[in-house]
Amino acid sequence: MLPSMKLPLPTLAAVVALCVASYLLAVWTHPAPPLPTASLAVLPCNTRQPPIAPATATVQSSSVPKKNDTAVLDFSIHHGASDEDAAEAGAPPSRLVPACDAAHSEHTPCEGQRWSLRQPRRRFAYRERHCPRRAEQRLRCLVPAPRGYRAPPRWPRSRDAAWFANAPHEELVAEKGVQNWIRRDGDVLRFPGGGTMFPHGADRYIDDIAAAAGVTLGGGGAVRTALDTGCGVASWGAYLLSRDVLTMSFAPKDTHEAQVLFALERGVPAMLGIMATKRLPYPARAFDMAHCSRCLIPWTKYNGLYLIEVDRVLRPGGHWVLSGPPVNWERHFKGWKRTPEDLGSEQSAIEAIAKSLCWSKVQQVGDIAVWQKPINHVSCRASRNLGFCNASQDPDAGWYVNMEECITPLPEVSGPGEVAGGEVKRWPERLTAPPPRIAGGSLGSSVTVDTFGKDAEVWRRRVDRYKGVSGGLAEKGRYRNLLDMNAGLGGFAAALAGDPVWVMNVVPTAASANTLGVIYERGLIGTYQDWCEAMSTYPRTYDLIHADSLFTMYKDRCEMEDILLEMDRVLRPEGTVIFRDDIDVLVKIKNIADGMRWESRIVDHEDGPMQREKILVSLKSYWTA
Repeated sequence: MLPSMKLPLPTLAAVVALCVASYLLAVWTHPAPPLPTASLAVLPCNTRQPPIAPATATVQSSSVPKKNDTAVLDFSIHHGASDEDAAEAGAPPSRLVPACDAAHSEHTPCEGQRWSLRQPRRRFAYRERHCPRRAEQRLRCLVPAPRGYRAPPRWPRSRDAAWFANAPHEELVAEKGVQNWIRRDGDVLRFPGGGTMFPHGADRYIDDIAAAAGVTLGGGGAVRTALDTGCGVASWGAYLLSRDVLTMSFAPKDTHEAQVLFALERGVPAMLGIMATKRLPYPARAFDMAHCSRCLIPWTKYNGLYLIEVDRVLRPGGHWVLSGPPVNWERHFKGWKRTPEDLGSEQSAIEAIAKSLCWSKVQQVGDIAVWQKPINHVSCRASRNLGFCNASQDPDAGWYVNMEECITPLPEVSGPGEVAGGEVKRWPERLTAPPPRIAGGSLGSSVTVDTFGKDAEVWRRRVDRYKGVSGGLAEKGRYRNLLDMNAGLGGFAAALAGDPVWVMNVVPTAASANTLGVIYERGLIGTYQDWCEAMSTYPRTYDLIHADSLFTMYKDRCEMEDILLEMDRVLRPEGTVIFRDDIDVLVKIKNIADGMRWESRIVDHEDGPMQREKILVSLKSYWTA
């Protein structure tokens, strides 16, 4: 046992003084970071923005955070503790983003703007996407919700009702009220499920289509993905959802004001779009069925160009359904105020175009006519004036690609009974079965059946983690419309298949692989998008947005703030954004998001705190014009 040692009093005093001096020096050189603000005021556009200190980024421990959990790891010394530190990290100090004027509450940057009117009138080119190119044409402010905005009713009640304050338009109420599309009941818009060509309701109309086509719509049938062209308020797609058929509905922003907005308020997949000069933003062989109910698309014009485009996106063996002019014109020509000769000529032209596409007419029953695309092109013989497209053209290309008057060739087959491109399983097995594009090796060696299975397992774990850190996602029914900004193989959407949600799976044009065809083969839906531009949708479309490594992908392509402002535009008040990216990228995102009235926190990767990849969870605050 060592004898006790006592320091002389002067020595002890010197040691204590040295410790105190070291502590004071540390406090002086590393001041405490400012506390994050709970909410940020939104300024009008003409308000001068005062400088504010950047908010502190924090990372929570890998355990599921509790409501009052204060055990956090503070990255503020190296990430955003001061303007100087933020500059070293490459992130500018956060600023208060001003609010746009109330007149912009339904701002759709790429549709219906003044620069669109400068486009050619032929083939409706002026109604296509025309995004602002110059910085001064873009709104650099937060698009407000209309006064009185409320969260939509929860699904499935939202299918039949929406708040009038959220979509304050009565044009369709006045015009289509007698056709059972929509009616106003005080502060509620009601959707009885009717349509111009199905006055007895969508359910009965869907039964009639199934009978005419000879297919099962629902209950694990061959039809899982459908396309509704010129969708109105999307009642056809809304009622197909109860039969496990997922419909992509689109319509232009035209005289039928806000029809797509109504669909989205109902919790039904829809987007702004038109058949004009460009291909639809979907891959080839995507949809099991395509539908037009008096959709006003001129099918017989431009040498059948629009039916040629439907053929491109229709799966082998898929069906095209037409109701409305000219079908059953013998009965309706007086009501349609057209001559029998005119309508008869139009029907003959449609029949001729369908024949040149090698479609066979299944049958016409009453007001419904159904055609079927062949399962391959072995016996197909093109007409004199319509041949196959050049083999060098990518059939899946669908972003600003011109339509052409040629048939998109189906993949080669070994015999007349083989389905071109491979046959998909029936729903729900097709969600988890290896998609034909992967099993056939069309995506190359980097995406195989083995990697597909591993990807599915990864996303099951990731979604479990998301539900642990996002109460809104964990609460069934809290969110309905979801957006995955970088969908990959659709793993995020597949992991949520048992929840009452639908996911718009986006494959960015900047992605290294075009996987949108795989997503459709899994029985999911999605679109192409360049995130340097705005989406073809209304503000407040989505309840939750997921962005996996998106900002790393777009690092040198466009401004981070522009993408975040677009995310804010399409996100509902009190909606959630889940970012997954490198910690340095997330700190920069949070720095900007703090000035957008988003409350954010960074949490650990599902594999623990040692991973550089983290998760940023942001909540958009509620405010209105």
